[in-house]
Amino acid sequence: MELEAPPRRLLSLVVPVYFEEECIERFLEETRPVLDALPLDWEIVFIDDGSADRTVELLLAAAALDPRLKLVELSYNHGKQGALTAGIAHASGDLLLMMDPDLQDPPEEIPRLLDALGDRYDLVFGVRSEKRDSLKNRALSAVFWRVLEGFTGLSIPRGVAVMRVFNRAFADRFLRYREQNRFIEGMFMHVGMRRGTLEIAQRPRFAGRSKFNFARKLELALTAIFDFSDLPLRLTMRLGLSMVAVGVLAFVAIVIARVLVSTMQMGWASVMAAMCTGFGAQIFLMGVVGQYVGRLYRESKGRPLFSVRARTNLARRAGDDG
Repeated sequence: MELEAPPRRLLSLVVPVYFEEECIERFLEETRPVLDALPLDWEIVFIDDGSADRTVELLLAAAALDPRLKLVELSYNHGKQGALTAGIAHASGDLLLMMDPDLQDPPEEIPRLLDALGDRYDLVFGVRSEKRDSLKNRALSAVFWRVLEGFTGLSIPRGVAVMRVFNRAFADRFLRYREQNRFIEGMFMHVGMRRGTLEIAQRPRFAGRSKFNFARKLELALTAIFDFSDLPLRLTMRLGLSMVAVGVLAFVAIVIARVLVSTMQMGWASVMAAMCTGFGAQIFLMGVVGQYVGRLYRESKGRPLFSVRARTNLARRAGDDG
C-alpha cells in the first residue's frame, strides 16, 4: 500500500501596487519562473491601492490566464500600510512573503529567504546590503530610522527592505492588531515571536518612480512615534516645567534689577517677546496632546481597516473587509 505524499505547502506573495503599469509585466516575467522552481504551491496576491493607470487592466488580463494570480482592488487609496494589511488578510498561504513590484528587491532572493526562515524563525526581514538610492534619499532614510529608534525604542533592523517572509502563525497574530494608524514595521516588532534577518541584494528600480516621497516618510514617522511611544508627552511636560522655571528666574532677576538699578526702564518689546514665546509654546504643546486625542478618537470609531471594491480569483471570506 503506497502512502500518499503530504500536501505541498502554499506560498503567498503579497504585492501592493500603485501606478505600476510599467513594472507589472516584467515583474511577472521574472517572478513566475522562480516560484515554479520551488517545492511549493504558490499564489500572488496583488493589492491595487487606487491606481488610475493601466495597472488593474494588466493584472486582470494576467489573472484571466492564471488563477494563481489574485487581485484585490481597494475602494480608495489607503496607503501602503493599509494595502499590505489587506493583502495579508486575503493571502491563504502557509508562508507569506511581502515584496514590491519594482524589482528593487529581486525575485532571485525568494529561495534564500525561505531557506533562512525554515523552522527556526517565524519572521525573516530582508536587509539591503547596499541601498541603491540617491544621496538625498539615503540621508533622509538614515535620519528617519534614527529618529524612530530614538523616540520609540523599537530596534528595527537598519536598511530593512519591504521584502520579508513569515509563517501563518505570525500572520494570524499580526491580523489581530486592529489599530487604524498602522506602522507595519513597528507592529511586526511588537508581535514578537522568533525573528531573523538576511542580507539581500538590491537592484535599481526597474521603471517609474517611488511613491514613498518625503511627505509620506514624514507621515509614517509621525504615525510610528505617536503610536509606539509616549515620549512626546513626557517631553512636553519637561518643556513646560523648564519654561516655568525660566519664567520664575526671569521674574526674580527683573525684581532684583529694578531694586538695584532705579533707572531701569521696563520695555514693551521684552514683554511682547515673552508673551509670543509662551503662547507659541502653549499652542505647540496643545498640538502634541491633540495628536494623541485625535488618534484615540479615530480608534474609537472602530472602522474597517480597508474597503474592497472588487476581487479577482478570490472567494470572499468573513472579515475580508478589515
